[in-house]
Amino acid sequence: MRWLAYLRPGDWLVIAAGAVVVALTLPLLWQGGFAERAIIRQDGRIFAEIDLASRREVAVPGPLGATLVAIEPGRARVVADPGPRQYCVRQGWLARPGEIAICAPNHVSVQIAGRVRAYDSLSY
Repeated sequence: MRWLAYLRPGDWLVIAAGAVVVALTLPLLWQGGFAERAIIRQDGRIFAEIDLASRREVAVPGPLGATLVAIEPGRARVVADPGPRQYCVRQGWLARPGEIAICAPNHVSVQIAGRVRAYDSLSY
C-alpha cells in the first residue's frame, strides 16, 4: 500500500477518466453495436428486412398459419405464432444485434442485425 503515497491528484484524475471511458464504451463494444434492422425469414429465405426506426407489424405466412411480428424503434418481437409451444413468443423483445427468435414449427425466424456482424460460439 506504499505505492498509494506516490499518486498525485492528477494521477487520480487520469484513473477516474479512464474508468469512465471504459464504463461508457464497454456496453457498446460488448453488444456489437446498435440494432438497425430486423431480418425476417420464412423457410430459410429472407421474407422481409425492416428498419428498426419506426413502428410496424408484419404477418409472415407459414405452414401452420400467420406469425405476427411487431417492430418498434430499436427492437422487434414475435407477438403471435400458431406453433404449439410458443417459444418464439416467450423470447420477448429482441434489441441487440445477433439476437434471434425461431418459430420452428412454422418455419419463421426474426433476427436483429446491425452494422457490425456479431459472432457467437456457433458462428465462430
